[in-house]
Amino acid sequence: MLVNILFTGGWLYNLNAARFKKHGVTSEQYNVLRILRGSHPNKMMLSEITGRMIDRNSNCTRLVEKLRQKGLVNRELCENNRRQVDVSITEKGLNLLATIDKESAEWLGQLKAITKAEALELNRMLDKLRG
Repeated sequence: MLVNILFTGGWLYNLNAARFKKHGVTSEQYNVLRILRGSHPNKMMLSEITGRMIDRNSNCTRLVEKLRQKGLVNRELCENNRRQVDVSITEKGLNLLATIDKESAEWLGQLKAITKAEALELNRMLDKLRG
């Protein structure tokens, strides 16, 4: 069972990585963008982003800097606490996510091999495994 879960996780990761690479972002960078879109138009602290990431071992500071260099996020020091960095998604970042979302609708068709009821049951079982 464990090997099958790990294999499937790797398979899904690689499928996504190839899709995101076409747009010049990694899976981890995409995860940061989605998190920031969820809080838009509000800013988020780096620690908040890290806490919501799928892989919490990712170097969030480095990921945000790469996204800033691409013009997908803004990064600024907090006015009240100079040690705190606030991050927000840019219009360019929102547009990139919109493009990827459109493509995702087609890609998700591959996951239609299981029914909605099966998907709900799978989610329930995976949540149960994680405790």
